[in-house]
Amino acid sequence: RGFPVAYSYLPLSCRSVMTTICDLPEDVLVELLSLLPAEDLIRACRLVCTQWRDVVDLTTLWKRKCQREGFYVQSLDRSVSDWKIFYMLCSLKRNLIKNPCAEENFQHWKLDNNDGDKWKIEDLPGPHGKGMPDPTVHKYFVTSYGPCFKSQLITLQKEGYWNQLMDEKRPEIVVKDWYAARFDCGCRYELSVKLLSEDYIVLEEFQPEPVVIEQWNDAMWREISHTFQNYPPGVRYIWFKHGGQDTQFWAGWYGIRVTNSSITIGPLTL
Repeated sequence: RGFPVAYSYLPLSCRSVMTTICDLPEDVLVELLSLLPAEDLIRACRLVCTQWRDVVDLTTLWKRKCQREGFYVQSLDRSVSDWKIFYMLCSLKRNLIKNPCAEENFQHWKLDNNDGDKWKIEDLPGPHGKGMPDPTVHKYFVTSYGPCFKSQLITLQKEGYWNQLMDEKRPEIVVKDWYAARFDCGCRYELSVKLLSEDYIVLEEFQPEPVVIEQWNDAMWREISHTFQNYPPGVRYIWFKHGGQDTQFWAGWYGIRVTNSSITIGPLTL
């Protein structure tokens, strides 16, 4: 509202060259808009006018945002087909498993089987155990002499992964889990991960053979990993389940130990 007053005090020579943001060179507009959050660019800026819509859709704008936030690597130039989607996937990428390292007791986990002396949480390295390669992990879940299994159901839309993205781009889904045994007792480890449709139909799954560890083992922590690629469209949920038991039926918590589980979704080039 104060602009006309200020404008009236400008020399005539200046008034003739007054401009708007839309008159800025495209590269300057790209630089300015790249400072804004992605959600604002898509939901607001893109609707301002045809020029802004075209600029928001430019590859250079999203590549600039990737550079600003550390997602850009020059070697990716030829392998990234859509920098906007690449940016979205990079910014969303995180561990979708909640409470993976037992820091919040059993919160977020569904205890599907809780037999024997039931699930328990212990501090690393634990009795007759060894430390994790990752020094930030301090706790683990441990099973008993009866079957102990726990699970999480991840709703992709709640985590920011919209249906069209999952159906058309089908980004990589990377699953990882860590397991170990006590030195003095044999045990069994099992993992099952399923990609589910809206109606909870299994579209693809990873269910390796159970791992049986003998007594007097090295007690080392081991990682199991799987990457889902080119899965069918329609994935709306990811169901993660793991656990096991000891194989000598000893009272207490002598079964398989699990921690640091993760599910991440990212672009194919990362």
